[in-house]
Amino acid sequence: MGVSSVAEADTTAPRHSDAKRHPKGDETIRVFGHRGAPGHRPEHTLASYELAARMGADYIEPDLVPTRDGVLVARHENEISGTTDVAERPEFADRRTTKVIDGERVTGWFTEDFTLAELKTLRATERLPELRQHNTVFDGRFEIPTFQEIIDLERELSRELGRRIGIAPEIKHPSYFDSVGLGMEPDVVRALDRNGLNHPHAKVAVQSFEVGNLRWLDRRLRVDLVQLVWSSGAPRDFVESGDPREYADMVTPAGLREMSEYADWVAPVTTMILPRDENGRLTEPTSLVTHAHEAGLRVVTYTVRAENTFLPAEFRSSEVDGAHGDVFGFLRELFAAGVDAVFADQPDLALLAREEWKTHSE
Repeated sequence: MGVSSVAEADTTAPRHSDAKRHPKGDETIRVFGHRGAPGHRPEHTLASYELAARMGADYIEPDLVPTRDGVLVARHENEISGTTDVAERPEFADRRTTKVIDGERVTGWFTEDFTLAELKTLRATERLPELRQHNTVFDGRFEIPTFQEIIDLERELSRELGRRIGIAPEIKHPSYFDSVGLGMEPDVVRALDRNGLNHPHAKVAVQSFEVGNLRWLDRRLRVDLVQLVWSSGAPRDFVESGDPREYADMVTPAGLREMSEYADWVAPVTTMILPRDENGRLTEPTSLVTHAHEAGLRVVTYTVRAENTFLPAEFRSSEVDGAHGDVFGFLRELFAAGVDAVFADQPDLALLAREEWKTHSE
């Protein structure tokens, strides 16, 4: 039975409205180290997470996918040829295959076809070498970490640094993994329970682009839940169940009120807050942040990256895609739009922008 149907059948679990929300009146803008600090180290490695924490990030963000033997590991996608050296390993050549993931045909090597022991023999590589050539010096140095190893790292660094470092795991492709018998939600609950992190004061925020699994988790977790939304399309579980609603429907005032029944945060892509015109320049902000706040939701937007290719045209420094532009200017625009948090590939720059914004606002 999938997580959505389990949630519908469970009428005795505590309701989301009973859970403690973020303190009202706390206006501190949070910085989420997106996949760690991938502007400085290859993403989803312990080195990347540690650097983000040492830079001062409020949260580190592991994307979770399962191994064949059901262990949660951190990769942005279950297809790992772009972030590991698996394609260079002749012993795994026969694992290359094509699958349909969330309606898309994908060819490569997939975490669910490897045991944890096999994955641990691989080494991480830079996902964007053409933009972040400086990160390629670390290729081959770091393992794929497990969720438990990330929790252990967070605990160790929180003690050393004298502050609580949050964890914001994203559950990747939940409908797909549920369909192949590797649904991750029960394992996430068990991991948080086992580590004493399933309570309202835990600095944990669990994310998903789907809805049914967040509703299921809402009945079992006492931590923050984050509904990710995209500028087009629909949650995969909506598509598969025949629900006609799209992400656009979810970010209307009525949709956000419904979202607040199970989520604490809404996480839109930056262009849903600060749209761009046909020339890539910013236009007027949307009302999404205002409507989310009216519904009782906090807003964390993704993803702020310093490279020109990711920035609005007016903040680019040159025609060189990998050169850094005026990311501080872009962050000021997001802060002015009222966001409560940002996902950043260079969390150090987002933190500096936050300090400058705080000084400016006082």
